[in-house]
Amino acid sequence: MKIITIIQARTNSTRLPGKVMLPLAGKSLLVRMVERVKSAKLSGTVIVATTTDKADNNIEELCDAENIFCFRGHPTDLLDRHYKTALYYTADVILKIPSDCPLIDSKIIDKVIGFFMDNLGVYDYVSNLHPASYPDGNDVEIMTFSAIENAWKKSAKQFEREHTTPYIWENPSLFRIGSVLWETGKDYSTTHRWTIDYPEDYEFIKNVYDELYKQNPHFGLYDILNLLENRLDISKINNKYLGEYWYKNHINELKTVNYKQPNR
Repeated sequence: MKIITIIQARTNSTRLPGKVMLPLAGKSLLVRMVERVKSAKLSGTVIVATTTDKADNNIEELCDAENIFCFRGHPTDLLDRHYKTALYYTADVILKIPSDCPLIDSKIIDKVIGFFMDNLGVYDYVSNLHPASYPDGNDVEIMTFSAIENAWKKSAKQFEREHTTPYIWENPSLFRIGSVLWETGKDYSTTHRWTIDYPEDYEFIKNVYDELYKQNPHFGLYDILNLLENRLDISKINNKYLGEYWYKNHINELKTVNYKQPNR
């Protein structure tokens, strides 16, 4: 069984252009994130899937320089880009992790993959997002090739194509859906924002790297939580964006999402 992990990345981000190339501990944010994903024991072949736009030539060049696999596909149809990447690499199982998660914990990646593998043949799709419980920025989705192929063939709505997997998790009658929750029973999904969309998010993430990376390049979830308990100045940097999710603009179209109001 061939497992691949696809990290979607582009430079033309509307809210924070070039965010994947911003520096973190002496390398680009994208490189640091790939390092964290590769440190997961079960992540398989890690591939950066960028666009065919000329603006993303620098992403391919960066991947070449860092010996990272790179695939180029549709600029806005993320479902098509993920499917074509999976097809090119003859994947049986596909992990989807967005490039705006440079603090993702490799143990969480392994936990989601492990749950899927322990229940092989039981689920078509497993994530830690439906419902979400981990701090925002630990997004892991895993699916079979047949699931993403079916979605690629049948999904028609723009947001389904743009965000890759909504057609799957919005149709539990067509796909067998599994979920992984944080074992603590806590829900930090709207109280801890570790993803990057805005300049304040980058400032927050850079501060975390500055404090933790030198001691342990593979610092994890609890290392970050311990830091934030002692450094309220860091934890408050991007608080005004807590609970910001792409799907709040599509909430009337979604059947399975209960949008949580942010707890700022």
